[in-house]
Amino acid sequence: MIRTAVILAAGMGTRLAGEVEDYPKGFLRLGRQSIIEESIERLVAAGIQDIVIVTGHCADHYDRFAAGQDGLVRTVHNPHFADSGSMYSLYCTRDVVDHDFLLLESDLIYQSRALTELLIEPAPDAILLSGPTGAGDEVWVQTRDGNLVAMSKDRSVLTGPVAGELVGITKISTPLFALMREIAAQAFTASLHFDYETDCLVAAGERRPICCPLIADLVWTEIDDPGHLQRAREQIYPQIEKMGG
Repeated sequence: MIRTAVILAAGMGTRLAGEVEDYPKGFLRLGRQSIIEESIERLVAAGIQDIVIVTGHCADHYDRFAAGQDGLVRTVHNPHFADSGSMYSLYCTRDVVDHDFLLLESDLIYQSRALTELLIEPAPDAILLSGPTGAGDEVWVQTRDGNLVAMSKDRSVLTGPVAGELVGITKISTPLFALMREIAAQAFTASLHFDYETDCLVAAGERRPICCPLIADLVWTEIDDPGHLQRAREQIYPQIEKMGG
């Protein structure tokens, strides 16, 4: 059973200027709690007992939050958060995560079944997909025999049928993480701007099967810009609440 989750929360949220200037995106509040607190509640309900948050912008907010979580939450800082990609943030956990884990992004709101259905997926490595959301800024995923082939924000560059949209919740085994670190270490010799999904997972998928289970009707969204935030407030969050979380 997977008991650990890593949440990437180092981003500066520049596209949400005016909303999160002095705190991280994870502390946006759509209901009675911040979206990071709601995500952690879902993780705990799914059996997660250890949560590692990779911090960057306004890291002190997460450090204070973790200090009040009775050992449930730990923080790891990405000192190069302003000049690196998401894979470098994940790479910063290499000395503290030595077993299978769930990987999430801090700006997600999602139904609890996103976690439970991913956790019961038999494949050791799995990238969760959803059906079309129409949210804008989607990452499209191409598969072959149910496994990852490619992903891109530009659908036209994919050479085969699109299987679904990347949700931003991934199950990563110890061997896959080792492979990702190997790929990333080589990439970092040229630049720290290397993303975990479109760059590293795609490269890893060429050497190891990565399953792509689909929840066609999953209700979820990321919050990257004011349009996403408005959609989250007016449509997605109320739907999730109505469905019971």
